[in-house]
Amino acid sequence: MAHHHDHTDIDWAEMAPLLEAQAELFMPMNERALAWLGKEVTEPGLIVDAGSGPGVLSCLFAEMFPGARVVAVDGSAPLLERARARAARQGAADRFSTLTGELPDVLDQLDYPADLLWASRSLHHLGDQRAGLAAFAARLAPGGTLAIMEGGLPARFLPRDIGIGRPGLQARIDALEAEWFARMRADLPGHVAETEHWPALLAAAGLKHTRTRSFLLDLPAPASDRVRAYVAASLSRLREGLADGLDAEDRATLDRLLDPEDEASVHRRPDVFVLAAHTVHTAVRTG
Repeated sequence: MAHHHDHTDIDWAEMAPLLEAQAELFMPMNERALAWLGKEVTEPGLIVDAGSGPGVLSCLFAEMFPGARVVAVDGSAPLLERARARAARQGAADRFSTLTGELPDVLDQLDYPADLLWASRSLHHLGDQRAGLAAFAARLAPGGTLAIMEGGLPARFLPRDIGIGRPGLQARIDALEAEWFARMRADLPGHVAETEHWPALLAAAGLKHTRTRSFLLDLPAPASDRVRAYVAASLSRLREGLADGLDAEDRATLDRLLDPEDEASVHRRPDVFVLAAHTVHTAVRTG
């Protein structure tokens, strides 16, 4: 997912509720992505979710691959605690475990190579993405698949013209997010600028049979209360983290969108929706 701060240090534990809300809301899209993976990865013994966060997708893997053991890996112990609790609620605790530490080095602690290593928007938090992919590939069993979710399209919540402020607010927010993302990447330890041609980078890691597919989330208006809550939380983080880059009119528009008492707010207006696309790239270790 996209993360929004006025600095590039991210408090993942603080973001847990938003991370969970997004993953649960995006479940239809994630289920399609995992079903697509399942056509290639048949009966995996070990699935590793590298950068699992609170484990919503880790637990979906456990549900969709009932014969697999799942290891959720993350640098945030509080998020992994939530992942274990979720697995227990779903009855998967006996084949679900967690590993706390920083990617990619923490993967050296795995007892077995992975039949499927999944990294959903975690690779871009590594300074050297090429080296990160090589480390991920090294943890695969022969015939194992590496799947990374990177790229796609920014989420849209509102029409271009929402009847208040200057049209095109979300496009301007996208530009600020892109600038923030570039700063975040540049501030990472060992940052290496890389052309983000993921199939080529997967091939450079020694993997074969690269495939790419994008998955759409389309939650049209009228929005449910759950969708409205997610949109409000997302815009609130944007307001906190990116507002300095917006002009006074756009800041005022955001304030109205977030005011539950305002008829023009995302809490009340009839045209709120969520439309997003995430892209998955896969490749196989053949030797």
